[in-house]
Amino acid sequence: MTSPVSTGNTRTVDLPGGLSVTIEERGSSSGGKGFLLLHGGAGPWTMAGLAEALAEHAYTVVPTHPGFQGTPRPERVDSPADLAVAYLDLLDVLGLDEVMVIGSSVGGWIASEMALRDTKGRIGSLALLNAVGVDAAQKEDAVVDVRTLAPAELAQLSFADPAFRPDFSSFSDEQRAQGAANQRTLAVYGGEEFSYDPKLRGRLHRVGVPVLVVWGERDGIASTAYGRGYATSFSNGRFTPIPEAGHFPHIEQLGRTLAAIGDFADTVVNSPSAA
Repeated sequence: MTSPVSTGNTRTVDLPGGLSVTIEERGSSSGGKGFLLLHGGAGPWTMAGLAEALAEHAYTVVPTHPGFQGTPRPERVDSPADLAVAYLDLLDVLGLDEVMVIGSSVGGWIASEMALRDTKGRIGSLALLNAVGVDAAQKEDAVVDVRTLAPAELAQLSFADPAFRPDFSSFSDEQRAQGAANQRTLAVYGGEEFSYDPKLRGRLHRVGVPVLVVWGERDGIASTAYGRGYATSFSNGRFTPIPEAGHFPHIEQLGRTLAAIGDFADTVVNSPSAA
């Protein structure tokens, strides 16, 4: 990759196998390194602030998971594992190496699946933000099934600060319909167990790249204990709690989240001992 990319450039990329993915690009595309940001069930907007901040340092890509925001989803693409393969193909097409894949919620599940399948060594590290995907070590730490919640209840559990909770009464009919469609797509990707693959935890020790698990301590959907257990599933995992944040620490506490990622990059990913 050699040409610069304008901030906020959106385009559709055709991948091997016939799948097309909509991506938003920020920052400079020179050097072949970058960040891949994978959103959760609330949609790609949740990654916008983080993407803008990271684009000051490297090329940053935010895909929209097929089926979200009205994008097409082929029936054969119906699991985080399918998306993992698609996004590894995307890294091939974009010519990226040593990528830090940053996944929020179900995006963290997809990132974990990517690391297990990265036969070409495209991924340099993972950063998981209040990720789901593994079964809870203790029943009381199980992830809340958001399919049972009204939007206002979901928002209350997701954000520690009420100021960040969406005002659903102000939503247009179109916004409500889009949100409902996104949740239906999330339910497809979540599968029968919805928030996890019962076999994933036992596979994560095979992930060889360093992994940072960042956790909003006041998450009402996935507890801090669940997050710590996620981190210990990796052979090279680090856990960093973020105070005064819920399920989206990169929204409520962007500065602290960026500091955690930066420290991880400096002391683990780019340290001489990691070479």
